[in-house]
Formats: sequence, structure tokens, C-alpha cells
Amino acid sequence: MKTVEEKIAAAGWQRVTENMNDQGYAVLENLLTAEDCAGLISSYQNPDGYRKTVVMERYRFGIGEYKYFNYPLPALIQSIRTTVYPYLAPIANTWMKVLQLDNQYPLLHEEFLTKCEAQQQTKATVLILKYGQGGYNTLHQDLYGDVYFPIQLVLFLNEPGEDYEGGEFVLTQQNPRAQSKAIVLKPRKGDMLLFTTNFRPAKGSKGYYQMKMKHGISEVQSGERYAVGIIFHDALT
Repeated sequence: MKTVEEKIAAAGWQRVTENMNDQGYAVLENLLTAEDCAGLISSYQNPDGYRKTVVMERYRFGIGEYKYFNYPLPALIQSIRTTVYPYLAPIANTWMKVLQLDNQYPLLHEEFLTKCEAQQQTKATVLILKYGQGGYNTLHQDLYGDVYFPIQLVLFLNEPGEDYEGGEFVLTQQNPRAQSKAIVLKPRKGDMLLFTTNFRPAKGSKGYYQMKMKHGISEVQSGERYAVGIIFHDALT
């Protein structure tokens, strides 16, 4: 059986790069095993692994709950975070170049976290989310500070249609001088979804411009939905 690192290496990164450039998202299927998913779900009840719990209703973020992992991250999460990042940094650097933004990202995640630390962003941003019936997440962006990486990912821990109904992953794309476009995705258990944190480049008649994007979760109709969000930058608080 392939390790998670081997699965990431074999993901077909040319296709992923094309999808990120053209759509702002890409799905890598079957990254996690059923055992991986079950282990992450069971860890939700362990208070020692988390630095903060957020009840969404209190902040009008939606209905549900999420917990920020503390450092050191679980081995599986740490491995995915550090292994995926070097494949994404070239995509991010190309985006900055075509948009003529004075920002380039190191090719190693450890070096990028050093940039976060220089801005006092030292808190872990990796989180696990839980939604029950009626749960949802409003449209938002996960920025956390002045230093942020323009791509993030979600690991899906349940099977839609079996463990829960509803709860689709929603991306919105703000087209200039037009209404927003909604993109509705339903990855399966064990899949990884890469998507833009803030914007992606889009080509117009006068060159490239920033296509703003947000993400959220539609209402869960029944069951329980779990997911892990991996954000590559750290937070101020």
C-alpha cells in the first residue's frame, strides 16, 4: 500500500496545476484511507491536541464547531502539510508573477513559516470541523494575518450520501462587473480538495486580474460531517 507521501507524489501535478490556474480548485482522490479518516474523527474528542475551540453560532460564522490543532501537529497532518506545499509554491509564485505582485514564496514550508514568525504569526491554523444536522459555514476567507499563502486544502473524512446528506463544499467566484458564480463540490471520503485562499489570476482583455473567491459549506440535512482544513500560514492569535 502506498504511503500518503507516495500518493501525493503520484497525484499528477501538471493536471492539478492546470486546474488551479483555470478553476481555482483541484481534487486529489483517495488520499486518505478509511483508517486515516476514522483516526482523525476519533481524535476530535481528545482535548489535549487542540489550542482553541470555536462554536460558530457565537460569531455568526454558521452552525457547527471547529477546533484548531496545537503544535506539534499529528504526524499525518504534518506530513501532508509539508509534502504538499512544495508542489503548490511554484503555482503561487506564477500567480504572483502574472499579477505583477511583489511577493514570492519559499519552496520549502519550513522557510515560509519563518516568514510568518517574523510577523508574529506563530499559532497553528490547521483545524478539524464538525457539522451536525442543520450545520453550515458562511462564505469566508482564511487569511489570519498579513502573511498568507494563496492556496489551502481540505481533507474529507466522511462519505456523502452515507454518513451525511447535504453539506456540499461551495466556492464563489466574484466576476468583475457581474454577479458571483457559485461552484458546488461534493468530494468523497478520503479525498483532498485544493482551492484558492483569496484570489486566483484570470486573464482579461487588458491582461491578468485578481478573481476573488470565497468558500463555505451548505446546510447539512442529516448525519454528521467531519473535515480537516490545512492552511499553510500561521495565525496571530
